[in-house]
Amino acid sequence: MKSILATVVAFVASALVFMAPPALAADAEAGAQVFSANCAACHIGGGNAVNPAKTLKQADLSANGKDTAAAIVTQVTNGNGAMPAFGGRLTAEQIDNVAAYVLAQADKGW
Repeated sequence: MKSILATVVAFVASALVFMAPPALAADAEAGAQVFSANCAACHIGGGNAVNPAKTLKQADLSANGKDTAAAIVTQVTNGNGAMPAFGGRLTAEQIDNVAAYVLAQADKGW
């Protein structure tokens, strides 16, 4: 009886896992709007008006360890150096979307 119950519980648990909606990927298009409203003043065209060595171009993102979504999310959320933190101004979803946009634009060469 215990093995039948264990089998039923395992089946129900696995069914729930497979029925769960997939996590939504970040939306680069939505990120473009957030970037335009919050980031473009300093980072127009992927540049950096404050520190020209830290652009959003692929080579600089890689050189500065900011070439992953997680690294960009951390930078935008917490700020660093001359860059202010946006964690209190933007939602986590908006920041994820900006990260997706920055990476997509860097891949395209801005």
